[in-house]
Amino acid sequence: MDQGNGNNDAGMLTDPVRNPQSAPSGARTKRAFILLLLTLVLPGSAQVVAGSRKLGRRALQVTFTVWAFVLAGLVLALTNRALLVNIVTNGWASFVLMVVLVLLAVGWALLFLNTLRIIRPPLLERRMRPLVAGLLAVLMIGTSGGLAYGAYMLNVGRGAVGSIFASGPSLDPVDGRYNFMLMGGDAGEDRTGLRPDSMSVISVDAKTGESITFSLPRNFQNAPFPADSPLAEVYPDGYNCGDECILNSLYQTVMENHPDLYPESTDPGAEAMMDAASGILGLEVQSYVIVDMEGFSKLIDAMGGITINAGGWVPITAGEIPGTNRHYPPDGWIAPGTQKMDGYTALWYARSREFATDYHRIARQQCVQQAMVAQLDPTTLLTRFQAIASAGEQIVKTDIPQDQLGSFLDLALKAKDQPMERLTIGPPDFGTAADNFVTYPDFDQIHARVAERIAAQGEEAAEPPAEAPAADPGADPAPEAAQEAAPEAGSSTGIGTETGPVEQAPAAPEQPEVTEEYLQYLAEIQDDATLGELLNNNGDCSPG
Repeated sequence: MDQGNGNNDAGMLTDPVRNPQSAPSGARTKRAFILLLLTLVLPGSAQVVAGSRKLGRRALQVTFTVWAFVLAGLVLALTNRALLVNIVTNGWASFVLMVVLVLLAVGWALLFLNTLRIIRPPLLERRMRPLVAGLLAVLMIGTSGGLAYGAYMLNVGRGAVGSIFASGPSLDPVDGRYNFMLMGGDAGEDRTGLRPDSMSVISVDAKTGESITFSLPRNFQNAPFPADSPLAEVYPDGYNCGDECILNSLYQTVMENHPDLYPESTDPGAEAMMDAASGILGLEVQSYVIVDMEGFSKLIDAMGGITINAGGWVPITAGEIPGTNRHYPPDGWIAPGTQKMDGYTALWYARSREFATDYHRIARQQCVQQAMVAQLDPTTLLTRFQAIASAGEQIVKTDIPQDQLGSFLDLALKAKDQPMERLTIGPPDFGTAADNFVTYPDFDQIHARVAERIAAQGEEAAEPPAEAPAADPGADPAPEAAQEAAPEAGSSTGIGTETGPVEQAPAAPEQPEVTEEYLQYLAEIQDDATLGELLNNNGDCSPG
């Protein structure tokens, strides 16, 4: 009996895993790397095989529990992504998750240090000790450091979500859609109060994420208000006090003269703008988002810029000449073509309307919005999250409820993969710049077109894509091909024709090449007519 115990003790003493001092040098080195790998892949397993089994078993319990939660999160991400986002963005849930990440980071670091003790560096060859120590440091930074950074980023996100989004009941879709009003607010030092120069309503299908942007011109007049709006009593015939009552002045008018009409709102001006948009479009606008245009460039820079395919030259407007309605010659020009724009360039591309119209600017603003949606992908969010969250916290204001952030983010991800339709409530979609449609709008026509566009989008989503008809091998060639093969009348083919040679029209006078220098020269001599013709295409654009 005693002899058997002695044999067991002797076996343990010669076990190279628990007693490496009896093992050869190569085995001790191999053992060190294996123990580090075990701590990396299965925290606690190194302690079970070579250290404190009690500590190892407890660490393994924590490891398996974490794996179970990670697996549950992956399943939830695949089956109910909105619920997962709601959990992560919930104040208390995100706080608990942040604390758990910190504890896991500390625990994993302690396990690595315990593994180093088990390795017994003095038993290793002198040249292998720095290598093992360096690998240990790298693994600790990658594991515990990664978890700690995740906790930090989660805390940044908690602050941004709490600062930007509102508390309150969730929104229900109206006729199967969510309708948000997006305003680009401009409250510069040279202006009184906030003036939303960029206004649009984004209508999103609550199931598919398909969206339509309805752009509202800043100079739109006679905006009606829904019957249940408190402004319907103040302006029973609509917002129609003349040229002073253009749409973008409503915000400040309500903030200064009628804030008591919306006693439960923290932003009566935004509520008034939503009521006006509801009356114009015939839709119930449910929430608003205001972006400070002065800080807009910070958000673009935080995203790493956006790519736009610009159709024409756009001036970067200089300061206003005192005592006049003119500006000094532009500070610069944005050239046509596909280009990566930083925040400053994108801001001026979206807001410039010198030598052009509001409708050119609206088209460019729509392009910028689409480019931001298309290019704000998960990789950009992960790599630039802190900068984006910080910029958003400074420039974005909304009444979208925080508890519904998950479902709306899920819709945004669906919308990202689909084309965004656009309709401008003014030229070129309604009337022309000459017929003053935005001054004397036809609201029946607007409501009908808006309803038609939404219904058409719903029908397209419901109908399966039609298959192309199979080609008939016995059919005649397409007439277009035959026309392409036939020579045009009077063309020079080397064969005489009855009509004889065609007289050439006199050549048009050669036009100067449109360059930045030429445009700047026209601006300096105040040739607005020529500039208007040359820049008439600067509303043609698309996301890059």
